[in-house]
Amino acid sequence: MPETTITPGPETLRAYRDALGCFATGVTVITTLTENGPLAITANSFTSVSMDPPLLLWCPARSSLRHDAFVSAQRFSIHVMAQDQLDLAIHFARSGDDFAPVDWQAAEDGTPHLDGVIARFDCAAHSAHHAGDHTIILGQVTGFTRQAGKGLVFKQGLYGGFLEQS
Repeated sequence: MPETTITPGPETLRAYRDALGCFATGVTVITTLTENGPLAITANSFTSVSMDPPLLLWCPARSSLRHDAFVSAQRFSIHVMAQDQLDLAIHFARSGDDFAPVDWQAAEDGTPHLDGVIARFDCAAHSAHHAGDHTIILGQVTGFTRQAGKGLVFKQGLYGGFLEQS
């Protein structure tokens, strides 16, 4: 495919999204406890920001019905999904408040912790910054867990995983 230079704009939005989709990301589910109960959202906009202090960020769309609850959350947990947790990731992409079919436990502060993930980062809200059609949410890590396993990956609109190296 020949190289194309495109200036992002309304008429090139699809091409811009397709170019961004060339970068594979991990899949996360972020959870929090609201006054109406547990809430979750699937996101691939997650990255480490700082080691000292330990800060992470993720970015919910401002158009999401769950946006305001997460922006105002004082505590949340970011779960790095295992390769075999596609159904769970899709479940929380569609419905953020249906925890009935999900294996989880409440942390001491009530934040939902999902079972079977390869990593979890428990965070206290640090700051939130509006950025175009998303909000950048920074969390300070207060604890984390990790277990062996392969992560679920998202690239060019598809979910997948890593191949074994020989």
